[in-house]
Amino acid sequence: MVKVAVIGVNHIGRIHCRTYAEHPDAELVAVCDLNRELADSVAAQLGVRAYYDVATLLEREPIDIVSVATGGKENGSHHLEPVMAAIAAGKDVLVEKPISNDIGEAREMVRFAKERGVRLGCNLNHRFTPAAKKAKQWMEAGDIGTPLYINMRLTIGNPNESTPWIHLRALHPHSFDVVRYFGGEVRRVQAFLTKSPGRSVWSTASINLEFASGAVGHLTGSYDIFGWHSIEGCEVAGDKGRFVLDNVYESATLYPHREEELRVYRNSIMTGMRGFDDTFRLRLGAFIREVRDGVLPDQISASGEDGLAVQKIIEAAIRSHESGGAVVEVE
Repeated sequence: MVKVAVIGVNHIGRIHCRTYAEHPDAELVAVCDLNRELADSVAAQLGVRAYYDVATLLEREPIDIVSVATGGKENGSHHLEPVMAAIAAGKDVLVEKPISNDIGEAREMVRFAKERGVRLGCNLNHRFTPAAKKAKQWMEAGDIGTPLYINMRLTIGNPNESTPWIHLRALHPHSFDVVRYFGGEVRRVQAFLTKSPGRSVWSTASINLEFASGAVGHLTGSYDIFGWHSIEGCEVAGDKGRFVLDNVYESATLYPHREEELRVYRNSIMTGMRGFDDTFRLRLGAFIREVRDGVLPDQISASGEDGLAVQKIIEAAIRSHESGGAVVEVE
């Protein structure tokens, strides 16, 4: 049984708590939050101990995994301190996305985890859906052949106006992780950003991508689409076929070239995902299994290095926009 503590128990942190509490191979033993009332309330609901500072938590609790679900500026500025403390204590860490809104802090977390030999994962949960895994199997079986282009779309309604880059840094770690999951490393980007009427932040993005493999692609992203239609899609095409992922987890469709028949994978409400929160169940479950099974730190899925890689793409897109849409290397 893997023992877990969750640091930061606001909305996303409570999803982490419920997910660990319900997992058959995990035991949620403690929660921690600077807001004492919130920590006490969540702890009482789940029957676990409450802490109000990370040092005391790490000193008193014999835990295996620390889940860091703090927020901050652009949803990532409060991650560094608890992540570094947990790594220093030798704990395996799963940190919410973005790994940090500061690229220097993201590099420091990844470096320190490697130095201490602990597992550092990032909650890049969209790649863990059954539909995404089925599409990956099609790729690995050669059903699309050599990848030629990868087009990604992620659009939601979010009125947050806190910083100019909130849309890119807070939302699109998901998008670029899915892109890298199918296409590998991104080498160069070119970004064009705009604002919906009345907005002060760069709330809609069109970003061109060039992959190290030679494939090309694109991301369309927005915080300006308020509705109940499909929010996310990904199309991957090669010289033998293409597939389309629709709405995070609902379906995957393979279109083989020069064939009349399609292959369709649809999420089953009986055996598949019941809703979006199940992406947390699948992602956190994968981390629990990797810790339980002793998977080496450099072989875990959706690692801290993956979290850093997507932030590098985002920072390159910001530099491109600031340079008038110039083509920028991902560094």
